[in-house]
Amino acid sequence: MTKKKHRKPSHNKISNLTNTILSILKTDRNQAFNYKQIASKIGVNDASSRNQIIKKLAKLKADGDIEEVDRGKFKAIVNTEYHKGIFDAAQRGNGYVICADFEDDIYIASNNVNKALNGDEVELYVYKRRKRGKLEGEITSIIKRAKTEYVGIIQIHAKKNFAFVVVDGNKMKTDIFVPIGKTMKAEDGDKVLVTMEEWPDKADSPNGRVIKVLGKAGEHNTEIHAILADYGLPYEFPPEVEDYANKIDLQIKPEEIAKRRDMRKDLTFTIDPKDAKDFDDALSFTVLENGNYEIGIHIADVSHYLQEGTILDDEAYERATSVYLVDRVVPMLPEVLSNGACSLRPHEEKYTFSAVFEINNKAEIKNEWFGRTVTYSDARFAYEEAQAIIENKNNTIPAEVSLTGEEYKTDQAIADAVLKMDELAKIMRGQRMRSGAISFDKVEVKFDLDKDSNPIGVFFKTSKDANKLIEEFMLLANRKVSEFVGKQKPEKTFVYRVHDEPNEEKLMALQGVVSKFGHKLNFNSKEGIASSLNKLLSDVQGKKEQNLVDTLAIRTMSKAEYTTKNIGHYGLAFDYYSHFTSPIRRYPDVMAHRLLQRYLDGEKSANAEVYEERCKHSSNMEYLATKAERDSIKYMQIRFMQDHLDEPFKGVISGVTDWGIYVEIIDNKCEGMIRTRDIKGDYYEFDQEQYALVGRDTKTMYQLGDEIIVKVKQADLIKRHLDFELLGKSEA
Repeated sequence: MTKKKHRKPSHNKISNLTNTILSILKTDRNQAFNYKQIASKIGVNDASSRNQIIKKLAKLKADGDIEEVDRGKFKAIVNTEYHKGIFDAAQRGNGYVICADFEDDIYIASNNVNKALNGDEVELYVYKRRKRGKLEGEITSIIKRAKTEYVGIIQIHAKKNFAFVVVDGNKMKTDIFVPIGKTMKAEDGDKVLVTMEEWPDKADSPNGRVIKVLGKAGEHNTEIHAILADYGLPYEFPPEVEDYANKIDLQIKPEEIAKRRDMRKDLTFTIDPKDAKDFDDALSFTVLENGNYEIGIHIADVSHYLQEGTILDDEAYERATSVYLVDRVVPMLPEVLSNGACSLRPHEEKYTFSAVFEINNKAEIKNEWFGRTVTYSDARFAYEEAQAIIENKNNTIPAEVSLTGEEYKTDQAIADAVLKMDELAKIMRGQRMRSGAISFDKVEVKFDLDKDSNPIGVFFKTSKDANKLIEEFMLLANRKVSEFVGKQKPEKTFVYRVHDEPNEEKLMALQGVVSKFGHKLNFNSKEGIASSLNKLLSDVQGKKEQNLVDTLAIRTMSKAEYTTKNIGHYGLAFDYYSHFTSPIRRYPDVMAHRLLQRYLDGEKSANAEVYEERCKHSSNMEYLATKAERDSIKYMQIRFMQDHLDEPFKGVISGVTDWGIYVEIIDNKCEGMIRTRDIKGDYYEFDQEQYALVGRDTKTMYQLGDEIIVKVKQADLIKRHLDFELLGKSEA
């Protein structure tokens, strides 16, 4: 008989045992634990470890940190207040909780994250750091996951009968474990959408299953679909929704026309981007006998076709917005509506919802009317064509614009209308600016694409007079519709687009940055902030720092959002403002149409709670769509730079951190990073006060706003990241 082997007792001390026990008890503070259960949670089972736990429990009880609620069973004594907040994960596994109860964000060390993921709503308790006296916290439970579906690349371990999904981005510190039977037959290296199903107590990684195979990582369609999937945005309509939309009666009928104001004989036209396929809005223009002008802002009557309670309306609400990616549009409505029945195409009769104004030569509003109409568009202009009329000022239509219509609808009549409306728009814009509106004319990056969606060129879209003409009349309709409802007594529920005043801390940070370029801001008053921001935005026009300053100035602003609680719109300097003019691509505009018609019909106020919930959903979906749009631009910039790997580019330092400097190429606005460790010739350290990296020995400085020469070191499509190599400082 073999002699039984005795395990040699372990005398290793369990590190950080006090905090570990307290964390276990506080995380499940409604449950009592004995020493065996705590040992199991920690993952130890030898006698020495158990004895350490027993002794530590006795000490914690004596110190009043825990209580013995039953023989050998302990609970934490909760003498600290628990808080709720949103976890913001950092790259190194730690993070911060943004908590309304505290002015500063609460630091969370990596060992106190307790399986929280970026964006999760969490519960935490807060204490002061021993060394610095600053607030630190420990996450005690996950209240609500921000998301359960993630995009990543699958790694198949066929022999071991499992796979891992490596999640895209740098804020997810763990892979997702997937049993081989739940991979949907994805192949190694595929990009997939995976749903997280559970995260067992002792597991390092959550368990999940693949719910969609997106394709091979790096392929164009795969990466575009991955961007949409990462934000939970669809890229196709369910068949039953398409089928429902295709069965809608789209005919213009006499009995429906009879219920509307007939404006088909009014001179009407659209002005849109040259590649636009859906035309939300049209303008009509008539000279009145008294010398004033009747100008109609006619908006596609989407709510006529989009009936509440239908699967089509449910789908539109869930999407809440169209998503505009670099190479495609993911519409809110099926094409039969978005590009067909609801699109105000030239030479077609359409149902519209209109705001009609009598305006004099001083751009003063003398009368207003709101209601459903039927209209006929006489012409379709691209912005460039309308701009040519404005710049030529010769009352002629560009030859490429084809017009038809009755005799009085001449080329000259439309040219006259464009010129007069441009004149009125400039007066209205001037009034807005004097009232404190802020002029954000940020340069938009656009791409020339070949037939396979490869970027073959980059260009910048700027707002000219024709764009501003349309903008002013859309702003007028949005403002006057919300004013009409907002001033009614008793108060009526409505969907407002609000914008709060800028954050003072962000303004001070902006001042710190722009002072490096010789600019100053005035914070003495609300009006002073607006006027100095406008001066700043004007002063940087055409300068190397323009895109950086434009971006930072926008970031100082509060985020515009939808709500039933009107606080006005700071950026536009309006007391009342809504979104009414784009119901093809924005669900809040559909809600505004429905509510306006409700009140025109004399009905009582709608349920504010219901509409507030819809507003929150719409704001959230707009935020996700914006992030997807930015990701698609970043992706296309990286594709573009892959074809320019060995070329030197002049760039501006757009950001400085301790790990590197961010550089924006002047010619194409592509942004990449030079890692600190890759800068040769010295050891560089981050100087926060000067927004610079400074060489320890040479004192060479790379500062925010400096012009430098770079070339692409690596263009990673899958990670959507550009690495630059520093070639030197710019001579110019």
